[in-house]
Amino acid sequence: MQLPQHNDLNALNRRRFFATGASGLGTLALASLMKQDGLLGAEQQLAHFAPRAKRCIYLFMEGGPSQMDLFDPKPRLNELDGQPMPESLLKDIKFAFIQKEAARIMGSPRTFKRYGECGMELSDLLPHLSTCVDDIALIRSMHCEQFNHLPGQLMMLSGSDLQGRPTLGSWLNYGLGSESENLPGYVVLATLGRGLPGGASSWSSGFLPSQYAGTLFRNQGSPVLNLANPPEISSAAQMRSLQTINELNSLRYEQIGNPEISSRIKAYELAFRMQQTAPELLDLSGETKNTLEEYGVTREEASKSSTSGFMGSYARNCLLARRMVERGVRFVSLFLSTWDHHSSLNSGLERYTKISDQPIAALLKDLKQRGLLDETLVVWGGEFGRTPLGENRVNFKKVTGRDHHPYSFSMWLAGGGIKGGQVIGETDEIGWGVTKDPVHVHDLHATILKLFGLDHEKLTYRFQGRDFRLTDVSGNIVEQLLA
Repeated sequence: MQLPQHNDLNALNRRRFFATGASGLGTLALASLMKQDGLLGAEQQLAHFAPRAKRCIYLFMEGGPSQMDLFDPKPRLNELDGQPMPESLLKDIKFAFIQKEAARIMGSPRTFKRYGECGMELSDLLPHLSTCVDDIALIRSMHCEQFNHLPGQLMMLSGSDLQGRPTLGSWLNYGLGSESENLPGYVVLATLGRGLPGGASSWSSGFLPSQYAGTLFRNQGSPVLNLANPPEISSAAQMRSLQTINELNSLRYEQIGNPEISSRIKAYELAFRMQQTAPELLDLSGETKNTLEEYGVTREEASKSSTSGFMGSYARNCLLARRMVERGVRFVSLFLSTWDHHSSLNSGLERYTKISDQPIAALLKDLKQRGLLDETLVVWGGEFGRTPLGENRVNFKKVTGRDHHPYSFSMWLAGGGIKGGQVIGETDEIGWGVTKDPVHVHDLHATILKLFGLDHEKLTYRFQGRDFRLTDVSGNIVEQLLA
């Protein structure tokens, strides 16, 4: 196509574009049809190398789970219970609430056993997950710099402790596109206690076009508020309205070229298609009784969970996550709040593992049984861990919890090209710091992108004169994680 000279660019109007670009549009139309028929997948177009994962389910445990009570046994903690920390270890250390001068080591009441062929050690609080250890890669050497919730969550989810950056799910959909025609490429489900400190920043598209942001689903009633038509509006009338709105938006886009207008057009079209597909997604009547029981959807503690608004049963959300990846959703985030146990640590962990352990194990087994686990990456973790010191806040009468600890904590991954049945990294005898194979958040993100066939150094977006990426200016692939 012959473009006008730079001083006559305004002459490239709509009529001239269609008159001179017909052959190019035909090629684009053919590519679009091939993609819809599965003959030209997004991965084949955009991935830097062959992907091992196509979808991701991110199980985010808001608040910071205690690694030494769940995943990283430390017998030495009980031997040193009540003793002060060496001053050399506390130098230049920042705490959220602990009073340094009175800090004391706190033991753990939990017991650990070895499970599976790999012999992975897990806490007695995880009886269901313990049956899945041969599919899990447990990282005990995670670390970051952020010691408060909001910056820690932003860092873990977006690679930066600043608000306004795209989250992992947005980067994956930007890099690879969505496999689903009728559902968002990035869906968020939340089971909330206190809520999320980051709010919508936890699934934001940041400076990427808004079409890549996460869509928050309710797991009861209408999945998205205002999705259904009012009774007096027919589907045909809505279609005519949508066509008119899109035509107006298209005209405006031609005038100013703002990519957000294109995102708005796509959002209207997707919402129209979701009116049919989303209610079916949330309808579990087609699931077998055995499946519902395996996830724990019908169990007593699940039925007591709040089911209003965005809060609902975690078991139901895990089952919905499987149904979503079956239907081509690229990235599903499941938030469970809150693991922030500054006090009543033991009873708090008992409560939250009772809520989550059974459905998470059922999700892994269900994905595996359906042949989905090989291409579905499952990630479990919070924003940081908990300190081996007891929480001794001034107004606390008794030390029963732990403070925030970013210097060493645990996460695990399964499926999607992960080599299961292994433990990566080690911490010292009380779990204070990493002693072997440290894994930073940027390293984790770089590895996840590689599993999806993306080079973390090449997946960039230019914003305000700079090429941004998920891993900022660092990040190394954790090769040990890869199958």
